[in-house]
Amino acid sequence: MIRLGSLAGYPFEGPRVLAGWTPKAVPAVYAIVVKPEADTKPDTYAVIYVDHSDDLSAERFPFNHRRAASWVRRAGDRWKLYICTYEVPGGLRSHREQIARELLAIYHPSCNPKQYESSWRDEWIGEYTAPTTGPLTTSREPDAGA
Repeated sequence: MIRLGSLAGYPFEGPRVLAGWTPKAVPAVYAIVVKPEADTKPDTYAVIYVDHSDDLSAERFPFNHRRAASWVRRAGDRWKLYICTYEVPGGLRSHREQIARELLAIYHPSCNPKQYESSWRDEWIGEYTAPTTGPLTTSREPDAGA
């Protein structure tokens, strides 16, 4: 298992070598990853592609997928590609889309043609101020009578 995403992340199965992997007929979010420094950091992965599917077995894995050629170019060899999958418990297509967009905003995978920003702009939600948005502590002068 590998965790991808913000904070605690999502528990993705894998990474598994893509070349020897057979997909199940399930809806899931998936990430294609590589080991950028396989010799010095064998447990470190870089996300190069993220997407979701209504049926993983219909995505034409491992190498007939529409983006597979870009993955192989990026990795340098088809045996250096790994896949991680997350079957969202009780999740709908909209949940998988949201998770995929979040991962795109976090990792900016080079093989995804579409990218998302991970920040909010004031014009999206407006400015917000409230007494509770100030500093967590305030400096107080000790009482003179104490």
